Amino acid sequence: MKRCTTLILATLAFTIPAHAEPIVGRASVIDGDTLEIRGTRIRLQGVDAPESAQLCQDRAGKDYRCGQKAALALADWIGTANVSCEPQDKDRYGRTVAVCSKGGADLNAWLAENGHALAYREYSKAYVDEEAAASSAKVGIWAGTFTKPWDWRKEKRGGSASAPAKPTRASDATGATGAGCTIKGNINGKGERIYHTASSRMYARTQAEQMFCSEEQARAAGFRAPRG
Repeated sequence: MKRCTTLILATLAFTIPAHAEPIVGRASVIDGDTLEIRGTRIRLQGVDAPESAQLCQDRAGKDYRCGQKAALALADWIGTANVSCEPQDKDRYGRTVAVCSKGGADLNAWLAENGHALAYREYSKAYVDEEAAASSAKVGIWAGTFTKPWDWRKEKRGGSASAPAKPTRASDATGATGAGCTIKGNINGKGERIYHTASSRMYARTQAEQMFCSEEQARAAGFRAPRG
């Protein structure tokens, strides 16, 4: 019985992340959303940067290595400062998933608001607002066209059924069904489905996850008008 109890406690110790102790030190940037501090690989929570080999297109339609650019921008912004990371979880590769900061400034948020990474909605909606601001300002990858990192990885793994994923641009209507479909559907941090017409106060700042041609179409898809 004692041996079983010991095994159970050992298993729990492995699977439950240690929130108490932050990881602090000089950080090496592995890629746009991965750091290493004192031998510990850290995956930044809630954001997904383009992969190192991934190409995006700038305003002029010229290819550039957007994943490499994101990593270099992050490395330049961190400089020689100490980074503090608050562990949240472990991913399937054994990396520590964390929210990291430099001098109190959130690295994860900085990447999203400067257009170097997208909000990784599959795992967290913490940085949706920062992504929306970058899209509106057309900074970073939003200045041109790009494939979402998770779609790019899927294509490279051969998971794309037929045509490659459609490139995204700030002015695109994601999921739009026509040129006149201007109503933006967004899922906020609470999971609420809200649509915004061109007259809505938050329209310009809203990142469209789905576009609709009419309010009736938006409501039929489960979205509601903003309150207030």
